[in-house]
Amino acid sequence: MNKLRITLTGLLLFSFLEAAVRSQSIDEYQFKAVFLYNVAKFVEWPQGAFKTPTDPIVCCILGEGPFGRSLEQAASSRVIEGRRFLMQHITDARQAASCHILFVSSLERKRWRSIIRDLKGRSILTVGETEDFTSEGGIINFKLEGEKARIQINVDQARQDRLKISSKLLGLSQIVK
Repeated sequence: MNKLRITLTGLLLFSFLEAAVRSQSIDEYQFKAVFLYNVAKFVEWPQGAFKTPTDPIVCCILGEGPFGRSLEQAASSRVIEGRRFLMQHITDARQAASCHILFVSSLERKRWRSIIRDLKGRSILTVGETEDFTSEGGIINFKLEGEKARIQINVDQARQDRLKISSKLLGLSQIVK
């Protein structure tokens, strides 16, 4: 029952956020920051991804991220299944070893292929915002089409990285192979 409540809450929040983006009451990166938090609720990391049952879920923003420090502070008060949700900036993909989620902004587009090589074999949920992000090995891609927010998911890459994505999130997404 609790998982159903979380799922419904996540889906309702996603619908609300999409409507908010349409009405421009929050900006694109506020939407994406909230989405990164919510998507973490629908991902299961493999055993060993966390050292203890209370280790935080660390969401890293690679490079000069468009997310403000206030969003990072607001995220740190969030909890998912007993784990705090932390956002932090990193400047190099090699710093991603402690990350569970890695957001790669469009500003890092030119470095993406070398970044994916550095992450090979790690269970890091990669999230991007460029046209070919998922076809080049990323797992989740944000795609804004006019006023609509779309999510693309590369399920093969998620499986390769030993990440399980809930069918609830998959049902809302475009599956890319």
